[in-house]
Amino acid sequence: MSAPKTQPQTRGKVKIKPLPNKGELEFVASRRNTVFQTLKKLQIPCSRREVPNIALLGSGGGQRAMVGLLGSLVELDKAGLLDCMLYLSGVSGSTWCMASLYKEPNWSTKLETVKDKIIERLKGPGVSLMDKLEKLKKYYYGKKFFSLTDFWAAMIVTLFVKEIDEQALTEQRDQHNKDPFPIYTVIDKQFQQASKDAHLSADPWFEINPHEAGYSLTGAFVDTSDFGSPFHEGSKKDEEGEFDMLYLQGLCGSAIADEQQIKEYLWQNLKGLIKEIKTRFEATGKEESGRESLMKVENEDFENTSKVISPPEDKSYQVLMDLVDMNLCALEGKDTSGLDESIRKNLNELSGGNNQGKKEETTEMRKINQDIRSITMDVCNNLIGQNILWPFDAVANICKCIPQWIWGRKYNFLHNMTDGAVPAALLQNETRDYIDAGLLNNSPYFSVLRKDRDIDLIISLDFSAGDPFMTVNNAAATCRKLKIPFPEVKDTSQDKDKPKDFYVFKGKNVPTVIHIPLFNVVNCGDKLTKWQEDYSTFQRSFDAEMITNLMEVAGKNISNNREKLLVEIRAAVEKKRNGRFTLNDK
Repeated sequence: MSAPKTQPQTRGKVKIKPLPNKGELEFVASRRNTVFQTLKKLQIPCSRREVPNIALLGSGGGQRAMVGLLGSLVELDKAGLLDCMLYLSGVSGSTWCMASLYKEPNWSTKLETVKDKIIERLKGPGVSLMDKLEKLKKYYYGKKFFSLTDFWAAMIVTLFVKEIDEQALTEQRDQHNKDPFPIYTVIDKQFQQASKDAHLSADPWFEINPHEAGYSLTGAFVDTSDFGSPFHEGSKKDEEGEFDMLYLQGLCGSAIADEQQIKEYLWQNLKGLIKEIKTRFEATGKEESGRESLMKVENEDFENTSKVISPPEDKSYQVLMDLVDMNLCALEGKDTSGLDESIRKNLNELSGGNNQGKKEETTEMRKINQDIRSITMDVCNNLIGQNILWPFDAVANICKCIPQWIWGRKYNFLHNMTDGAVPAALLQNETRDYIDAGLLNNSPYFSVLRKDRDIDLIISLDFSAGDPFMTVNNAAATCRKLKIPFPEVKDTSQDKDKPKDFYVFKGKNVPTVIHIPLFNVVNCGDKLTKWQEDYSTFQRSFDAEMITNLMEVAGKNISNNREKLLVEIRAAVEKKRNGRFTLNDK
């Protein structure tokens, strides 16, 4: 395949159906040379033109995916196969691993050392509450749009990754000429349901790499440093500021369970946070010095933060605690009337008794609607109107985001453009919301299935819970509808409860797909169910023993199948030599 012409890098402009990004093209050209030299070492003869484009995919699965991907990469390195990979693309928990790797320049040349460093961190004590609050404060006062993603990144993701990585993704552009090209994937929240409902004009798959961010299938991209800034008719209007790697991990990795479980998890964590804040206040005796050390917001750091602190913190605390408990009770179908009464009483006292009329109006509204969403919004707006102290004001805003389910809100860089190649719905809204791609398909197939990437072989490491073939089946079904080249996935229903460790799907003029379920009858034996139960997605961070064991079991999927991988790499070379078609394809 002849390399496409390079398109000049354009800052502050939207590119629709562009030629490959200049930075990616240069990266891939260099990386293909590395792959070529690696194939020679593996005694796989080929010309430079015949070097196959191989993409390695890491699925979602929380910390299970993070540790599982790390264990798999370590074994690929030991097997001499890591430098055959052109791309590394991840969803959800796999992106947590990727972020940890790519903070180290040319990590694949020193993977054993980098691995030890990551594991040492994961086994350690983690990020302190004070550091989490400080990070949340930066997000709260330093961004145009504050959403659940900010809270999730600062307070939840840090529980698992145990660090606050403030590096920007674009800082990595020139640091990884020895590594696979990284692609982080999310989905457009507004198009998620449309895609599920088979409205195929919607393109939910969104990718972010060090050079550009945009819609994989539509082909609409901006420079990664511009993602999140306001655009009008295809040109950037203002500078919003670039997200950091912790936020990216929160953006990619928020689907650790279904929506009901996430809501319960959020409310429970907010409850714990509110209690911790109250404890800190009490520990300092509410002295000014103690208060400033915990809660002060520096005017030189953030705008619009010079608030007068007038209401008592204990009333704010009680309103928020009651509001959290009310939402938890509502999720469990329990009576909330007592909490409702306590909230109204404390809000009235906060306002100095001036909230009586509003109380009666609100009570009547509640009787009519019986809508916990409306109640939460009303209480938060009322509480924020009392000019309450940081960080209670941030918590109140988080409480507002939950009923609205606001995740990953960004300015829409396609706003008000007129381009027939872009779905009309993408052009209308000033903002878009981006969420964990695992909510649609838990593996990033569509980032590497872009036509201009010309992928020959996909190796999918599947760390999902539940059906071990759901990701590959979903990808195949969607590709059939969209007429994207993808092999037929033969019926694997007989293996659903007892999957093997290696599956290959082939076809004419399509990439070959290798599918590797994390837990299988080969590496888990007759303890498959126990492994699945011990490493559920929705649980606390792993201890040292769990990390070691998971690294080992994930690595076996590679070491046990080294020769099979080599067979498929050789076949990919042969396929490319013969124009993507061989008599062995079935």
